[in-house]
Amino acid sequence: MIIRRLQEVLGTERDVQAPNGNWASRRLLLKNDAMGFSMHDTVIYAGTETYIWYKNHLEAVYCVAGRGEIKDLETGQVHHIHDGTLYALNGHERHYLTVFEDMRMICVFNPPLTGREVHTKDGYYPIDEVATVQ
Repeated sequence: MIIRRLQEVLGTERDVQAPNGNWASRRLLLKNDAMGFSMHDTVIYAGTETYIWYKNHLEAVYCVAGRGEIKDLETGQVHHIHDGTLYALNGHERHYLTVFEDMRMICVFNPPLTGREVHTKDGYYPIDEVATVQ
């Protein structure tokens, strides 16, 4: 059984900050926890826009606070995101996430992240390696 509290993660190697300052991802479950997915408590900061393309991962995101929007770059569709909204990137959709009010998101990745990943310049997390924003 794994018991982990957010307070215990803050300030540790599981508390990953985006090099560009757009987000902080507190990684509650990772690949080495052997659950088959990773789970993150992520804060994305107001006034930011992040290009994302998880070509190697499926992600489900549940917003528990804040307000923003996601723009699907394939369809041009814009979806408003606020507390109580779930979105799942089941088709590896390229998108922009624009944040109007700090958003707190619970994110699940499959395959699981190893821990220190940040987005590449192309907006994705590599599989089983660490990348930096370029």
